[in-house]
Amino acid sequence: MATSLPPAVRAALWSYDPELLDTELHAERIITNVLNIGTHEALLWLFNTYSRERIAAVVAHPRPGEWNKRSLNYWSLVLDVKPVLRERF
Repeated sequence: MATSLPPAVRAALWSYDPELLDTELHAERIITNVLNIGTHEALLWLFNTYSRERIAAVVAHPRPGEWNKRSLNYWSLVLDVKPVLRERF
């Protein structure tokens, strides 16, 4: 694993085994979950761990069915990106 996940980030990834998550390999999953349900502490870690451009790329190409509409709208405004929505199936 590239970096150990702090407790605040682990809470946003509650349905995953944090010991199996790699911060590089699973960056899209980590970014998506923290932006959707993460605490302020988790968000601070996220923006210190990943570049703004990498985070914006995840928001610009959201995984279908995994984003809260309000969260996606908020982060698209904050990061100044227009999400390209894909069909789920």
